[in-house]
Amino acid sequence: MTTEPDLLVLSVVCHPPGEGGIEVRPIVNGRDLLADLSPRGGEGGPRYDGSGPRNLLRRNGPLHATVTPQEVLLGGAGCGLERCCGGLYVTVRRDGDHVVWAGWRDPANEDLDLPEFRFTAAQYEAEVLRAGEDRDWEWPARAVARLLEDGLRERGDWLVRWECELEAVWASREEPDRIHLVLRHPPDRADTDLPQIQFGTTLPVSADDPSDQAERLEAWLTAGDPRATAEVWGGWQTEQLGYPWPTDPLYMGTDRPVPPLGTRSQPPSP
Repeated sequence: MTTEPDLLVLSVVCHPPGEGGIEVRPIVNGRDLLADLSPRGGEGGPRYDGSGPRNLLRRNGPLHATVTPQEVLLGGAGCGLERCCGGLYVTVRRDGDHVVWAGWRDPANEDLDLPEFRFTAAQYEAEVLRAGEDRDWEWPARAVARLLEDGLRERGDWLVRWECELEAVWASREEPDRIHLVLRHPPDRADTDLPQIQFGTTLPVSADDPSDQAERLEAWLTAGDPRATAEVWGGWQTEQLGYPWPTDPLYMGTDRPVPPLGTRSQPPSP
């Protein structure tokens, strides 16, 4: 007697502004895993919120299965601190003509016990690709941010001379006329205690063609030192890298942006 393969559907849910973010909901055999499960493994526990499509559904993202097992964060819960409220991890691997989800883990629930799911590789990969290419939920600023990040990452050498790495480009539905970009200086220090800086830049966008806007912004960013109009948005021991942390009392302890560090020309109009 053969067992029918499991069936995966990836649903992108875009909540109204102020009511939540954008999440990917994995539907297995018609069951929304994140809605049915809780970090405590039973009723009454907080539900999981799905991870965002920017990570899960990116090109060559973690859901694309290979023979090398890869652990993927499918969702989080509560305050967002995994040791406190939990996070749902699964290990994804390719096994011949199948893709296997197994090795479930939640840092807040050592007793988590979920079954193994086995999908046909053809159906699984087709669904991951379909979900990644479906942009019906995307608004113009989000499209610009995605295209700009893709373009900048393909030009991996543009930040070498400035000793930076691209951390992220993102958009908020509450700010439809702008996107945000973060660089880390120096590179390869995200998980260390060595001095480092997060440089942030806010860029104007409009409802015009996202591809054209992304191309203009990419050309402007790569034409010179991207730190020249950046602001210090985070970091550790920034003074050791030549960028003292702002001491203006108007900015300390608030969410207001710090003054620009350079005098580069403004980004191109959207």
